[in-house]
Amino acid sequence: MTVQGTNSAIRVGASILRDYLVLVMIAALVALTALIEPKFLSPENLTNIMFQFGPLMMVALGTTFVIIGGFIDLSIAGTINLVAVVTISLIQPMGQVPALLTGLATGTVCGALNSVLILSSGALTQAEALFMTFGLSTVYSAIALLYSHGSTMHFWDITASKSIFQAIGSGSLGFLSWSFVIFLISLAALWVFQEMTAEGRAVRLTGGNKTAARLAGVRISRSIVVIYAIGGFMAALGAIVLFSRVTTASPVIGVGYETNAILAVVVGGTTLKGGKGSVLRTVMGVLLVVLMSNCLNLLGVSTYLQVVAEGAILTFAIWLDNRKHM
Repeated sequence: MTVQGTNSAIRVGASILRDYLVLVMIAALVALTALIEPKFLSPENLTNIMFQFGPLMMVALGTTFVIIGGFIDLSIAGTINLVAVVTISLIQPMGQVPALLTGLATGTVCGALNSVLILSSGALTQAEALFMTFGLSTVYSAIALLYSHGSTMHFWDITASKSIFQAIGSGSLGFLSWSFVIFLISLAALWVFQEMTAEGRAVRLTGGNKTAARLAGVRISRSIVVIYAIGGFMAALGAIVLFSRVTTASPVIGVGYETNAILAVVVGGTTLKGGKGSVLRTVMGVLLVVLMSNCLNLLGVSTYLQVVAEGAILTFAIWLDNRKHM
């Protein structure tokens, strides 16, 4: 083989490794942890991973569309806080189904409100949206604190039926948890929206180049409302899965989910520059984040070092994303 052919093969190999680095990291993480700690592959731990998978996955799937659209959403934590306390508080007076629907509607409204304020203020850059949604997260969290009087709400204080939420939190359909089934349905619906609808393609165009998208006839404002409404709805779904699993809801239950969601989306391969990404790749990103947390817990690594690891991985993912566009 010539030197030119060798160099070409090396470039191709490096490109493939870069594109599928997350899969390599997942395989290495699983193999290393299984060797050091055999409990990792136990049925109990694998079941635990399946239940941990749900809340972050719902949130990350919604965040994927926001980032593909060229924006960012830091209001996720506040939305989760508000949806959790509102939903659990309504089970007793309204019943399960109305409480569930109200919670989903609350998240969707929060997401839509994000987009309305972004559009009305002209904050059409990612940096502007970052600060706008950070402020809104504080507002939503404050409302959750006022609504709940700063207290934690528990399932055992509810005398009305809560079987739906108990099924979501700990029930299973065969060998799959209900939260995992909800994830599969959500993934399928969002993939169809992204790949097979005009609105899904419009989101990509909006994130890639807003000026070109506008000249091509894309309604930019509509796409922005759609991506933030999806983000709010999925954050609400994640909040419901989360408090159903832990059986309590507090006005701070969503703290940290916004950064973990962004971490999972970027690690999965969705570019922060907008226009490119996939919900399927986000699944790999979430799997890596959840597995990393589980493995570090099993190995007895302190919480502080886990935060350091997450930050390092996010920094590396952003660095790698920028290298792709050099």
